[in-house]
Order: sequence, then structure tokens, then C-alpha cells
Amino acid sequence: MLDEIVLTKQQEVAQAKQRLPFEELKDRLASHVADRDFCAAIRVPGKLSLIAELKRKSPSRGMLRERFDPVSLAQTLAQAGAAALSVLTDEYYFGGHLDFLRDAKQFTDVPVLRKDFIVDPYQIYEAAMFGADAALLIVRILTEDVLAQCLQAAEAVDVEPFVEVHSEADLRVALSVGSRLIGINHRDLRTFAMDPTLSEQLIPKIPAGKIIIAESGIQTPEDVTRMQRLGVHALLIGEALMTAPDPAAKIRELFAGIW
Repeated sequence: MLDEIVLTKQQEVAQAKQRLPFEELKDRLASHVADRDFCAAIRVPGKLSLIAELKRKSPSRGMLRERFDPVSLAQTLAQAGAAALSVLTDEYYFGGHLDFLRDAKQFTDVPVLRKDFIVDPYQIYEAAMFGADAALLIVRILTEDVLAQCLQAAEAVDVEPFVEVHSEADLRVALSVGSRLIGINHRDLRTFAMDPTLSEQLIPKIPAGKIIIAESGIQTPEDVTRMQRLGVHALLIGEALMTAPDPAAKIRELFAGIW
């Protein structure tokens, strides 16, 4: 599935470049500066922050939320205490859209992350054009050369790179390229298997000064408390919120006694 997704994404990027050539896209964003600080929003001393995710469906779970209004959801999640929003922009597999990213940014006052399978620096510029303050980079699907190119693109358009790891080997790569924002995804993207101990394994290997985000499998207040004890700075939570009848109530339930 992961290989299929990456191949599809490469084809999508090729088509996007035909519609809007890369050099023209760069020219449009020549002086772009992000207006919201993603890292400052989620790294609050003494507080575990929430990055709430807008995700309509997933390959592993199917449809998560039939009635999906990105503006209303974004506002609800931000008002309920989310420090930042993660917006799925992949259309084919996750039911997302770049317009959802733009809308989440326009109708809230929190930073937004472009969550997608980024395989080309073009997508970083694209993220900036639609208002992203940060963009996901998955070590598992990138060569070190392409990862470095994406990091350079992120610096050029002032988009914070959110570097996601799934193993100790991934973490070594993330640290070698100087990533300061590191997401630990408990779900293996190839098998969809969940390893809730991954954060415990990797956090001791992350140097001080990095910003650590735990992702996937956070469903209960106990999960939240356990991540807090491990010292993560933020949690990225999607499915637990998207499958809840009342996402704001779910946030209050998860963070009861912590906020």
C-alpha cells in the first residue's frame, strides 16, 4: 500500500507541474513568510499540546467522518484547545484536499500543518501557497537526498518541516539532517500495525532541544497521560477525534486533568 501511495503521489506531482511549472510556483512565493509560528504554538513550557487532525478517511479504517465540513471542524477543534491543526490534503486515499488546508488557515487563528505524502520539493512550495505553516516529511519514503531538498525548500518558503520517523534507523536520518521537529508515528505505514511502545524506545535517543510529537494510537485519557510522562511536547490526534460524535467533548475527555 505504501509503495502504491508513493507512486500515485509521484504521478500527481508530475501532473501538478504541468499545470503550474515549478519555476513559476517558486516565483509566486519568492518572498513568502509564514505568519504563524508552528513550533512556538506547540512547545509551551509545562503544557502538553494538541495538534488536532482533520482526516475524512484512511486506507486502514475507511470512512471516518461522513459529514465532513473542514471549516466547521477546524473552528471546533481550535476552540476546544488545539494548539495547531493537521490537515490531510491527499485526495485519493484520505479524502482530503489542498482547499481544506487553505480553509482551516483562513477561518482559525492557529498554525496549520500540511499532512500528505510529500515526495518532491514542489509540494513544499505548494503547501506554502495554500497557507501551510508546517509540512510533513516522512523519512521512510524519502531518500536522504530528496529529504535534504525538501528541507531546503521548507527553509526557502519559511515552512516548518515536521519530520516523521517510524524506527531508530529513521530517527538517525532525521537527526543527521538537523531536524528540530520530530514526529514519532506509532503506526507502521507499510503494515498499519501499531507499536504503542515506539515513543518509549526512541525518546531517550533524541537529544535535548528537539520538539517531539507522538502520533497515532492515542485513544484514551490513559494514552495521553502516558505520553505526557514520556516528555513529549505535543500529540497529533486524528481518528479519535474524527470518529467522535462531538470532537470538542472528546478533546475535553482526553485532556481532563492535564489542561
